[in-house]
Amino acid sequence: MGMKRSDIVVIDPEIMSGTPCFAGTRVPVRNLLDYIEGGDSLDVFLRQFPSVSREQAVEFLEQSSQQLLAAAGTDI
Repeated sequence: MGMKRSDIVVIDPEIMSGTPCFAGTRVPVRNLLDYIEGGDSLDVFLRQFPSVSREQAVEFLEQSSQQLLAAAGTDI
């Protein structure tokens, strides 16, 4: 993992009423998941939300997948 979790996602009641957002932005992480679920690429998401860095988005996806696999008891 290249970035600390706090550099990727913040949950702050003063920012978007506590919705998990990419650090330093008001962009909910759910937006990235919605784009991917809708068939859009990471590049499309990043063009629409330029305040989110590629590194943040990739780290979010990597850490999320690692946590999901760990919870499922699967070695990564």
